[in-house]
Amino acid sequence: MGTYNEEAAIEKVVSDINEITDGKAEVVCVDGSSDRTPEIAREHGARVIEQEPQGYGVAVSAAISAPDRPVVVTTDCDDTYPMEQLPEFLEEINNGADVVSGDRLYHGAAAMPGFNRFGNQAFAAIASVLMGTRVHDTTTGMRAYRKEVIESIEWTENTGLSAELLIRPLMRGYEIREEPIAYRERAGETKLDPIQGGAAIAKSIVKVCLEERFR
Repeated sequence: MGTYNEEAAIEKVVSDINEITDGKAEVVCVDGSSDRTPEIAREHGARVIEQEPQGYGVAVSAAISAPDRPVVVTTDCDDTYPMEQLPEFLEEINNGADVVSGDRLYHGAAAMPGFNRFGNQAFAAIASVLMGTRVHDTTTGMRAYRKEVIESIEWTENTGLSAELLIRPLMRGYEIREEPIAYRERAGETKLDPIQGGAAIAKSIVKVCLEERFR
């Protein structure tokens, strides 16, 4: 996780991960918070790597590179994602998937603001056209990856990293599976401006798809 001022939710997220994995997961938070997020995360067993706030992609790129584990799972720290579905993701990896991507939109994502839901549907449509492969949710924060996928690709995006983490592996022939997930209302305030952030994500999707197409 990349964490930034999520003291309202971080305890529950880390506790849920520990509970569902019987404490066997290594929880890594790359944190730039000014509140108690890092202290709370450490109190509940997470490894916290502190850095100056530089954006979503910088934090998450550092987080996914840190663990020495065969499978890396990303999630957001705002309690929107169902940690109880982690075993399903790991089972898909064990059954041959290289990346398992949580599809928030499959069940309707009623907890997501309508503008954001429309934007995510548009991102998926744009990426599907440019890749020539149908995907349903390009910007989900909940995924599982084989470690070799993380290590084999140079990640370049910041705000658009969530889309890049799906697009590059898919266009390089890795086995990608989308798993429907429940999506909950976030705890605490959102940090992403829907207009500026949405424009940056759309730009990243086009850029990454074209780079992979002509690689």
